[in-house]
Amino acid sequence: MTFPKPFPAAPARTSLPSRVAGRLSRMTWVDVVVAAAVLVLLYLALRVGQGTTVRFSTGRGADVDTTPARLPYDAARSLLRMFAALAASVVFTFGYAYAAAKSRRLERILIPALDILQSVPVLAFLTVAVTGFLALFPGSVLGLECAAVFAIFTSQAWNMTFGFYAALTSLPRELDELSRSFRFTRWMRFWKVEVPSGMIGLVWNGMMSFGGGWFFLVASEAISVNNQTYALPGVGSYAGAAIAAGDLGKVGWAIVTMAVMVIGVNFLFWRPLTAWAEKFKNEQSEATEVQRSVVLDFLRRSHWPELLGRLFRPAALALSRAGRLLGTDDRPLAVGTGRRRAGDLAFAVVAGGLILWGLIDLGRYLDDRTGLGVFGEPLLLGLATLARVVVLVAVATLVWVPIGVKIGFSPRLTRIAQPVVQVLASFPANFLFPLVVWFLLRTGLSIDVGGIVLMALGAQWYILFNTIAGAMAIPTDLREAMDDLGVRGRQRWRRLIVPGIFPAYVTGGLTASGGAWNASIVAEVVTFGSTTLTATGLGAYIARATERGDRPHLLAGVAVMSLYVVLLNRLVWRRLHRLAETRYSL
Repeated sequence: MTFPKPFPAAPARTSLPSRVAGRLSRMTWVDVVVAAAVLVLLYLALRVGQGTTVRFSTGRGADVDTTPARLPYDAARSLLRMFAALAASVVFTFGYAYAAAKSRRLERILIPALDILQSVPVLAFLTVAVTGFLALFPGSVLGLECAAVFAIFTSQAWNMTFGFYAALTSLPRELDELSRSFRFTRWMRFWKVEVPSGMIGLVWNGMMSFGGGWFFLVASEAISVNNQTYALPGVGSYAGAAIAAGDLGKVGWAIVTMAVMVIGVNFLFWRPLTAWAEKFKNEQSEATEVQRSVVLDFLRRSHWPELLGRLFRPAALALSRAGRLLGTDDRPLAVGTGRRRAGDLAFAVVAGGLILWGLIDLGRYLDDRTGLGVFGEPLLLGLATLARVVVLVAVATLVWVPIGVKIGFSPRLTRIAQPVVQVLASFPANFLFPLVVWFLLRTGLSIDVGGIVLMALGAQWYILFNTIAGAMAIPTDLREAMDDLGVRGRQRWRRLIVPGIFPAYVTGGLTASGGAWNASIVAEVVTFGSTTLTATGLGAYIARATERGDRPHLLAGVAVMSLYVVLLNRLVWRRLHRLAETRYSL
């Protein structure tokens, strides 16, 4: 007589610490190297960060130790500020762009405000930020550090926000239908659909914004406190001191240090990110050639990503469950027509009232001190700067769009061109002032023309980087279909390339335009040693007002620059953005 075999006992459920311990026992030498590298980075960040909490004395002024041996420490301090500003920019981008893309009412305020914010000079932000942060951290270098990070943030955030907003408003229809059919919560839609869809543009815009931070590093690390300048340790302040002293040797050391920093950050950070972002391409067939990164391949061989993912999974699930409170994607909020119009009217009255109150208050302030005639000169000077901006954007479009498409379509070329472009985009114009002054004096060329070249150093790369991102985002199957049909030359550009890159180009052109206005403050006044060349333009007007501490003229210059930028964006770039949304969305 046989008896049925008993069911096998269910395996005992091991606890989380036991599972973690089991995985730690399978660690390889790759995991040890990754862990050691992370610990070293944390240690260096803590050691360098200790210098941000000491007290400062304004009596030291702008004295900067320009001994070349100080450059490694200065480079570390600058890198810490740059990455802190980048982290703040990513958080700001997600919140601001999402609010503008999802709320029709907020969009009418937030997008014009973003136009104005990207045109406000970094020096103007710095002037306001110093007072606030010093009040929070009186007598501490931490207040100055926060002001410097905020100034770098203002040179990074706007481009990233415009790019992510464009990605949210031009989401591919099939992804939108996928989210609605599966009834994703809005939290899931954001992290599972919208962020992945805009990831390629976000990474490349982040890389460009990081380069924009380098461009204004000299201005960000020189803080004015009680009419005295305090220079924070950093490559920017080092280069500024060397340029002011006319020491070409030390300027050369600063240039070498900057190049090493940019290449190192590109190899260790941006290159792995761009290769990782390739998986977010919206395509049906896999590309025959993809981007590769030695660092990313090394990290993928490690067990740490999987282990950390398991450790943080409970927190992610808890956030996902909490996100159900925001509603599901298949249930749009229905509001009656009358109620919606009443809400629009109330919103317009409140927002318009606040804006009108601010303008009246600004007008009274300027009328009491200088009279409203103060706007006359900057309005005329703004026309000269506007001409430079238009020429710069037009030439940059003709030059960099074909190059960007070529780079974006070729992963092999991207590997070669990315570090080169990153170095060029990250180079502060101030570092090239000695060469520019020498060239202009030797050739007799006016700074009114040479200033366009300096402005281009800080603005043209927005067009190139966005074009590369747009070309990379074009699905491989569409390109292969064009190859099979024999579509070449002008027809290929009209049928595939222009529609594919147009939304990204509009974002790049818009931010390049705003960046050119901002860069004019640095480019229209060139100083090296005892030689100063000044162009006719609004940037030079604002730079002079900042140097004199003349707040009425500074406010008038910033207000006029904001007016020009908003008008240019309303008349040109916003119309092109609407065209990209309605006609060229995948």
